[in-house]
Amino acid sequence: MFFKNFLVFIPGIILAFVLYSLSQGFNNIIGIELLGYSKSPISTAMIAILLGIFFGNFFKIRESFQKGLDFSRDYILKLGIICLGIQLKPFEFLEFGKIAIPLIIICIISVLIVIKLIIKKIQIPTRMAYLISIGSCVCGTTAIMATAPVIKANKSEISYAIANITLFGILSMLLYPYFSNFYFEGNSLFTGLFLGTAIHETSQVAAASLIYDQQYNSPETLNIATVTKLLRNTFLIVMVPLFAFLYNRGQLEEKGYSVLSIFPYFILGFVGMIILRNIGDEVFSTNNQWTEIIIFIKASSKVFLTMAMAAIGLSTNLKDIRNMGYKPFIVGFTAMLTVGIISIVTIETYIKFFI
Repeated sequence: MFFKNFLVFIPGIILAFVLYSLSQGFNNIIGIELLGYSKSPISTAMIAILLGIFFGNFFKIRESFQKGLDFSRDYILKLGIICLGIQLKPFEFLEFGKIAIPLIIICIISVLIVIKLIIKKIQIPTRMAYLISIGSCVCGTTAIMATAPVIKANKSEISYAIANITLFGILSMLLYPYFSNFYFEGNSLFTGLFLGTAIHETSQVAAASLIYDQQYNSPETLNIATVTKLLRNTFLIVMVPLFAFLYNRGQLEEKGYSVLSIFPYFILGFVGMIILRNIGDEVFSTNNQWTEIIIFIKASSKVFLTMAMAAIGLSTNLKDIRNMGYKPFIVGFTAMLTVGIISIVTIETYIKFFI
């Protein structure tokens, strides 16, 4: 019976995987073949959701695919988030952590406060405001997709928030390497901290720091930006349950729900994967098979997440997004400026005077 029921998901899952494969191919062609980078600065995830939106709006998706697309958007997404934990090694972050963590916390709080203030003036749906907020202050698309299920965001709100974050993430990815070199006068520590906190996506931070390294021969900046961004990503563990509680607290009072009923349990899998990585590194430090397992899980997380993004794109109606208007983009642009300015101010004060 289980096998028979699972078969209905197969067509949609295969379609999501096909779009992932196409996205990876376009990513390699555009980023590596045309632009000449060793690693593409263009996110495969961005291409996946754009391809999904294109095919989903210009071609009618058969009903037989929809259950598999829903499965990919909900469950394969969560599996991808869990697998992301394998790349985090907190014990290696201690060197920069004491510097980066206060900076990250200040940036997160500042963005949340500014967005809270601006949405009082610019009315946008509450769920979309939550998605844009967490995408701007934590880890872009991954944070949006992790938060969406626990606040019951619909497909259009998710796609719009991702489009918002993608647009301003790419803009900062292209501008900030050159701006930061000018502003921080080539200081690799300050530049790495800035790139790691002021750009939304992990892939965009990697691209920006890679551009900086290639332009200004600074591998130290690449390392610091990467460590800072991964530390910032770990705040997903705190922010998703917090947003779930804040969004659902009215329901808690009215319907008698408990916090446990809204807790995103897949986050426990994410934490468990971090612990597994650190235990495994201690026990199997010289074992090549353990290294291969880590590489495989890392690659799998990207595949799962990209499949989920393609499924979201395929299920998105552009008419619904157009009907939302321009106001959410004002919020996204404000969030981008806020996190960038706060990052600079904090580096200028706390970092320069106390470190």
